[in-house]
Amino acid sequence: MKTRIITAVVGLGILAVVLAFFDTILFDLVLAAVCLLGIHEVFSAMGFGKKQWYLYAAAAPITLLMMLSSSEGVRALLLPAGFLTVLFYNICLIANSKTLDFGKLSGFLYFGGVIVFCFYSLIHLKRCLPMDTYGYDAIFFILLILCFAWGGDTSAYFAGRAFGKHKLAPVVSPNKTVEGAIGGVLGSIVLGLVATLLYSIPTGRLTTLTVSVTVRHYLIIVAVGAVASVLGILGDLFASAVKRQAGIKDYGTIFPGHGGILDRFDSVMFIAPFVSIVVRYFFYFVQ
Repeated sequence: MKTRIITAVVGLGILAVVLAFFDTILFDLVLAAVCLLGIHEVFSAMGFGKKQWYLYAAAAPITLLMMLSSSEGVRALLLPAGFLTVLFYNICLIANSKTLDFGKLSGFLYFGGVIVFCFYSLIHLKRCLPMDTYGYDAIFFILLILCFAWGGDTSAYFAGRAFGKHKLAPVVSPNKTVEGAIGGVLGSIVLGLVATLLYSIPTGRLTTLTVSVTVRHYLIIVAVGAVASVLGILGDLFASAVKRQAGIKDYGTIFPGHGGILDRFDSVMFIAPFVSIVVRYFFYFVQ
C-alpha cells in the first residue's frame, strides 16, 4: 500500500506539470507518448515480440497524427494515413498468413484503437475549448474525467472492502463486488460535484466568458458522473478480461504497485470519450 500511495503522489505531481503546459504542443506530445506506451502494452499482451516489430511501428505514425490533430495541416493527413495503415496491416496478414494470427492481430488493432480514441478525446476537448476563449474549462473537464475514473475506483475499493458481499463479475474480476460498484458510482458523483463547485466558486461560471453554473449543470454532473462511473467499471472489466485471456497479471510495471499504463487508465478508456461528447454537444447549451 505504501508503494501505491507514493506512486500515486508522484503521478499526480507529474500530471500537474503536464497540465501546466496544456496550451502547448508538449501536452499533445506527452499524450502521444502515453498512448504509444499503452499500445505497446497491448502489443506485448497479445504475444507479439521483436519479430513482429513492424506491427507496432506501423501504429506510431497514425497515433502521432491523431494526437497532434489540433493542427489543421495534420488533420488533413489523417485520412490518407489511416488508409495506408489499414492497407499495411492487411498486406501483413496476407504475407504472413501462416504465422500471423488474425485473432491476435485483430485484438491488437481493436484495443489499440480504443486507447487512441480515449486519449484523442482529451485533444478534442483542447481543440473545442481553446484557452483564449474558454479559459481553463478544458483542463477542468479533463480533471473531471480523472475524478470520475480514479475517484470512482478508489471509492469502489473502500466500499467493497467495507460492505462487499455480492460478486459483480467473478470470472473476470473476482475482487469486484456490487456494493463496491455502487460505492464507486456515488463517489464519482460526489467528487464531480465538489470539483465543479470548487472550479466555479471564484466567478460562478465555468469561465467569465462562457456560461453561468446553474442547478441544471449540477444535475448534469450527477447524471454524467453516474454514467461515467459505470463506463469506468466496464473499462476496468474489459481490460481484466483481456488480461485473463492473455494470461498476464498486469499490462506493465511502469507504475510500481499499480502496474502499467493500461492498469491505471483502463477505467478512463470509455469515460473520456463520453464526457467529451457530453461537453461538446450538450453542456454549453444548457442555461
